[in-house]
Amino acid sequence: FDELKNRLGGSNDDVAQAYVIAHEVGHHVQNLLGELGTSRSNEASIATELQADCYAGLWAASIKDQQVLQPGEIQEALDAAAAVGDDHIQEITQGSIHKESWTHGSSAERVAAFTKGYDSGDFAACQ
Repeated sequence: FDELKNRLGGSNDDVAQAYVIAHEVGHHVQNLLGELGTSRSNEASIATELQADCYAGLWAASIKDQQVLQPGEIQEALDAAAAVGDDHIQEITQGSIHKESWTHGSSAERVAAFTKGYDSGDFAACQ
């Protein structure tokens, strides 16, 4: 979490941390469904990561009605998703962007995947 904040310019707030955990739980779901690790191409890796982001959005949608998140806090999760986009990471660490080496997707793609899960609240939307 400190790397997300200190190195990548993201947030270390509770919701940003919860996003990271929900994303990793998304990988666990993929593993249980037999979808994790079936291909090693960059494109397949990106699809796997974006699906985990969508699952993280499903988590956020599932607690929407419980008023766990304060107004505006969902932006912390979106900011965290953007901070771990390959383009953002490469710009910060290398000073340039090399799309051919991406394995996690762009900031915009990651935010869109999370938003798809959050807005739909539907597991099928992440498939």
